[in-house]
Amino acid sequence: MRYSQENQPAMDQLVRMTYKTGVYAGKVFETGGPRAVVQVLAVLKHPQQGNLHYPYDPDVPMFHERKALSYTEKALCVYQDLEPFHGEVPDYKASLVRALEEEAAELDRLKRWAERGLDTLAIVKRDYGM
Repeated sequence: MRYSQENQPAMDQLVRMTYKTGVYAGKVFETGGPRAVVQVLAVLKHPQQGNLHYPYDPDVPMFHERKALSYTEKALCVYQDLEPFHGEVPDYKASLVRALEEEAAELDRLKRWAERGLDTLAIVKRDYGM
């Protein structure tokens, strides 16, 4: 269940927060108005690198470097990007390492997929007599 401005989380409630391209576990620090202030406690998914307007394009004028929000950093978040967090909040440093490694593994998998696709296209190109 996602929250809304009418159905706001309680103060100090643990939430799962989507912020830009990262996902975090945090504690509601302040509510009211169109956004909540959430204090970051753990990184669940590391932010993506690159230009979000041109996904998977390495040849953009500005390839963005995105770092995860820091431990106890406070972020403004619209209510629909919050949902209850269930379970134990992992240690921030350990969660950051795990999230970073998962993001790197996903990029490596994408790189290997692209290389294999290029190899397959080379075979198809030969089959076409090109």
